Amino acid sequence: MNAKKSAVLSVHGLVKHFRGVIATDRTDLKFSVGELHALIGPNGAGKTTLINLLAGELQPSQGHIFFEGQEITRLSVHERAQRGLVRSYQITSVFPPFSALQNVMLAVQAREGHSFSFFRDTRQDQRLISPARDALELVGLAGEADSRVHTLAHGARRQLELAMVLALEPRIMLLDEPLAGMSGAEADEMVALLARLKGHYTIVLVEHDMDAVFSLADRLTVLVAGRPIASGSPDAMRGDKSVREAYLGDGQGAM
Repeated sequence: MNAKKSAVLSVHGLVKHFRGVIATDRTDLKFSVGELHALIGPNGAGKTTLINLLAGELQPSQGHIFFEGQEITRLSVHERAQRGLVRSYQITSVFPPFSALQNVMLAVQAREGHSFSFFRDTRQDQRLISPARDALELVGLAGEADSRVHTLAHGARRQLELAMVLALEPRIMLLDEPLAGMSGAEADEMVALLARLKGHYTIVLVEHDMDAVFSLADRLTVLVAGRPIASGSPDAMRGDKSVREAYLGDGQGAM
């Protein structure tokens, strides 16, 4: 089986069941280079299960996953991250006593394949410091480089987590509810950040804030009961009656 050339990441006939409950049901999807592709659907639709399968945190019951033309179905989370397929909350175990800069330096170390035990000996290593500062600047935290993580607001911590993902030099970022728990102002900052990153990375996004999703996404896929029922541009999905009925339950309201 060969993945289509237009897809940097694709899944074919993907199935995941838990004790007879089907969470992902014969799913076929592709994610194109540089697009922000949002997965939406009602609670229990299988969005996070699909992200877990893509990241390698779950193994499918059936089906295949391809990344840049190579099958990765049985690769571990670490092996996928080394290839550039990174999930945001893989990096949420930040170290609160450390500074923001030191946390991102740890991610750079991980990218280079060094053990965290070497950290004490490399605190002045510009090979770690320079890319870490670049990642912090990219997410708008350059001014917080020396701040201890425990002093950062929730929104800034989420930005730090994203900086740590970027330090791993991802080709694809899997983002599962990056706006969760944020205030309105913090969410606006994160949306602006994702808009800046859009096009530079392939981003697969699961997010319940529909205003954010529709403002950011190049393409939406709607999942219901573990299966995609529609995929297309935000405008096409907003105007699709079957999508509105499946997502909202009664076809009323706005998406």
